[in-house]
Amino acid sequence: MKRYAQIIRLRPEFEAEYRKAHAAVWPEVLKTIHDCNIRNYSIFLREGVLFAYYEYIGEDHAADMAKMAADPKTQEWWKWMDPMQEPFENREPGAWWAGLEEVFHTD
Repeated sequence: MKRYAQIIRLRPEFEAEYRKAHAAVWPEVLKTIHDCNIRNYSIFLREGVLFAYYEYIGEDHAADMAKMAADPKTQEWWKWMDPMQEPFENREPGAWWAGLEEVFHTD
């Protein structure tokens, strides 16, 4: 299992809509997340910054992320969510959310 953390800005005018959407995530999107070997997925919000955390239990993260990106219902969800978000300028090439480096962990 590998832990992943990411950040992105939430446009303030969309906070209420974003919260409402995530209170009732489409079942198809949740299934795809699960089918792509993601567990313990959470998104937190503070002062306009979304922080996402998940645990990946698969063997090929890149392949599972490509599978997720190819899913039509997930594409529809992202098309709805993307205008609500503002990516960090210094994110990795091709990324929407900026990845974070784990510098500490304890069980």
